[in-house]
Amino acid sequence: MSAAAICPITAGETRSATALHIEAGEHLIAAYAARSSGPTLIVIAGMHGNEGAGVRALQQLAFLLQPLQDQLLGRVYLIAGNTRALRKGVRFIDHDLNRAWTSANLDSSGRSFRERSVEGHELTEIDQLIDQILVTAQDEVYILDLHSTSAGGRPFATVGDTIRNRRFAQKFPVRLLLGIEEQLDGTMLEYLNNAGAVTLGFEGGRHGSPSTIDNHVAMTWLALVHADVLSADLVPDYDHQKRRLEAWSTAGRILEVRYREPVMPGDGFVMDQGFTNFDPVDSGQIVARNNRGPISAPESGMILMPLYQKLGEDGFFIIRTVAPFWLWLSGVVRNLRLPAVVHMLPGVSRCPDHPETLLVNTHIARFLPLQVFHLLGFRKRRWSGNRLVVSRRRHDTDSPFKRTDGR
Repeated sequence: MSAAAICPITAGETRSATALHIEAGEHLIAAYAARSSGPTLIVIAGMHGNEGAGVRALQQLAFLLQPLQDQLLGRVYLIAGNTRALRKGVRFIDHDLNRAWTSANLDSSGRSFRERSVEGHELTEIDQLIDQILVTAQDEVYILDLHSTSAGGRPFATVGDTIRNRRFAQKFPVRLLLGIEEQLDGTMLEYLNNAGAVTLGFEGGRHGSPSTIDNHVAMTWLALVHADVLSADLVPDYDHQKRRLEAWSTAGRILEVRYREPVMPGDGFVMDQGFTNFDPVDSGQIVARNNRGPISAPESGMILMPLYQKLGEDGFFIIRTVAPFWLWLSGVVRNLRLPAVVHMLPGVSRCPDHPETLLVNTHIARFLPLQVFHLLGFRKRRWSGNRLVVSRRRHDTDSPFKRTDGR
């Protein structure tokens, strides 16, 4: 398949997060898939329509990759997300597309959502496109999801907590955040991770900043190299692209989410001014307000993604650094397949329909601290009565796409 670029950036066009000249439903920016074997890299941008920087970055890369397509060692797909919202420059029209990737919306019971809402059409179109790519994969599949934030601060990557995801993410010279997707329901990356792909999210900077576009371009070049699709010596000024991301990195490179402040319609949520990503906060410090009064940080740490835009379901997150020892230890116990037997502990049982989900009776299993479940990859937590429901990602250590027949 040859490159199929859409709405290229023309000379003199302003690089901003405003509405894009893009056709509704035209998600494929470019495809380089002449070589059927080898790994596959899918890069998606604009899942939120007010985050146009990633789409502009992919439009640039579509042309930069064209003369290199014969030297690719696998397949590359560049995809635009919520095209109808991108045309309007708004986060979404009917529903947040990056909360819509649920089994209820994607199976037969979700037909009404898919047919009657704008984001339902977007969901169907993207899902069908990606499914066509996944079913023809003959080696590992990597997915990079490009985003931006309403607050300033250092770029960072978000990592669903599987060993395969971590292994890929740690090749990039950026801060890595574990556990944010497990705090949310219906994200695209969780859905595709559970389908077997290695996934990585990237928050490239503030909406509308030209540097955010450049960060997305650099991250995608590195993803091509780290996915073993393109040799580093073929990347234009590879060392510069790498140094650009290294400049944003700092000590305490791996972090985890400790708390999420949910925002509901009608809450009147207002973030206090002046916060940027990774700013330190103290327990009890007032950071926002809503109709019920001041909102304080529940514990000390760093603040992430403070909400300074009208639409959004996440007011802010509290994060903290993770010691490298715990990452090493979790890798050891998970490679030993210990998560497969944790349901044998007192007060813990496996969900009959979902083997990656555990039901924890907290009255019986009080001796099991939450960190134990994190160690084993069970980061998604929900309450059901007096039982804690914890889940982990499928395909933690093994890929369903890599060939085992030696061909």
